[in-house]
Amino acid sequence: MSLALSRVGTGMSTVDTMIESALKRDRVLIAIALAVLCILAWTWLLSGAGMGMSALDMTRMVYGDHSVMKAGVAMASGWTLAQALTMFGMWWVMMAAMMLPGAAPVILLAALINRQAAPKATPFGQTHAFVAGYLLAWGAFSLFATVLQWALQSSGLLSAMTLAIGHRPLTGVLLIAAAAWQLAPLKQACLRQCRSPAGFLVASRGRSALRNGCTHGAYCVGCCWFLMLLLFVGGVMNLFWIVALAFYVLLEKALPQTRRLLQLTAAALAGAGIVNLFG
Repeated sequence: MSLALSRVGTGMSTVDTMIESALKRDRVLIAIALAVLCILAWTWLLSGAGMGMSALDMTRMVYGDHSVMKAGVAMASGWTLAQALTMFGMWWVMMAAMMLPGAAPVILLAALINRQAAPKATPFGQTHAFVAGYLLAWGAFSLFATVLQWALQSSGLLSAMTLAIGHRPLTGVLLIAAAAWQLAPLKQACLRQCRSPAGFLVASRGRSALRNGCTHGAYCVGCCWFLMLLLFVGGVMNLFWIVALAFYVLLEKALPQTRRLLQLTAAALAGAGIVNLFG
């Protein structure tokens, strides 16, 4: 009897060891794949994302460097279908570059749950589907941002040269609205899902990975969409704004307590908005 129990215990120990080894391998491979994807997105973004000039040159143009102004004249012409697709691709790549680093813990957790639920099955297919769903949610936001950019540019409120709003009252309104969103209950609810996704992932385990990725991506969009619209304030391809917003999003998701951070951010945004409205 004791010998049989010993064999069972040894077998369970072997299975546990195999699962633990598989989990470590999954974590390493998925982390590498995400890192490569982020590097490719940032590289494409820095090269200009098909805009005809690098992101560094466009950033210099925002701050009045006239030596690169002629390179941006072609951007001032009316939009063609090809230009619209380029703008949409630019937004989507930018969102991937900015948001994937913050989503990495959730993606790794989803892969962990998949492996534990089916130890003998590879989790990579489901993980790929989850990432695809997450990026689809940000693709929907990118389409909205592209349409909004077209509308602002067509009305003359957005500079075709710098891709920044040149109308101070509109800038003020956008900043104040962003401040209000930082304190909105819906923002808080979406942020809680982004910061603590374990309950959502366990409860939705029976659903498709693509659907789960879309759902979690929607929570992430709900949390950050107004912050992303602030790119229109500083310049859509302004590297300083892109890096600052990406870092801020990481802080919102990583800090143990975010209430004070959200309050301080809302106060700063509201103050800047008031200055633009009445300064």
